[in-house]
Amino acid sequence: MTTSDRRSALRAGAGLVAGGALAAACSPPGASPAAPSAAAVAHDAAPSAPAASGRAARPPAAPSPRAFPGQPVQIAHGPRDRPRVALTFHGQGDPAVARALLDEAERHGARVTVLAVGTWLDEHPGIARRILDGGHDLGNHTLRHLDVNAMSEADATAEITGCAERLRRLTGSVGTWFRPSRAARASPLVERLARRAGYPHVLSYDVDSLDFTSPGAPAVTRNVLGGVRDGSVVSLHFGYADTVAALPVLLDELARRRLRAVTATELIG
Repeated sequence: MTTSDRRSALRAGAGLVAGGALAAACSPPGASPAAPSAAAVAHDAAPSAPAASGRAARPPAAPSPRAFPGQPVQIAHGPRDRPRVALTFHGQGDPAVARALLDEAERHGARVTVLAVGTWLDEHPGIARRILDGGHDLGNHTLRHLDVNAMSEADATAEITGCAERLRRLTGSVGTWFRPSRAARASPLVERLARRAGYPHVLSYDVDSLDFTSPGAPAVTRNVLGGVRDGSVVSLHFGYADTVAALPVLLDELARRRLRAVTATELIG
């Protein structure tokens, strides 16, 4: 498939979200996702095919969180002396669009990091394994994507552990990273609760695409390319048409600049 064909296919996929952005991880309060189609839910909920022996094959457990000595608890970027960047996606929205974005990343040899919302995993459990099978990082973006920094200790704990429990059930691990919902950085309380839940670090970012404001694909591309450099962690979202349309151009330009898109674990490690 030519680059033009891929872009056309992705823009066709963008029609799934045209007429209003699907809910994304840092959308304003009150935003809500479009209801998934019955076919999408059925696809994601379908069990794995049984192995030849008649028993269902158990997929390998996902990687667990790692502590990186010398790194702060809240990490906003990786080493500035290596030509690598991490594209991180807030995981929510139409799973068909998510798969299109993952497919495009993989065609470019890129690996990304997805911070998933727990209720999204409830609706589309198959997406967790799709992310991991593509070689990407999968992490925790709270259970319901509310303002976790503004919550009481009990409510914030429930948001963090609720998503962690879903990740563990689906993948065998709580995921490799935690990112607070509706905030770039965790409050001291949320930071402490995340560490208690098993996450040595909170993953922040130093480049914000602002794709959740639906500024248009060219603006998303400019926002990223205007700030990205060695070691950058970029904030992007599943579920927005602008992101779908911008990704091929963005990946091509990163490659032209010899910046390799890797997972957050690879970037920091």
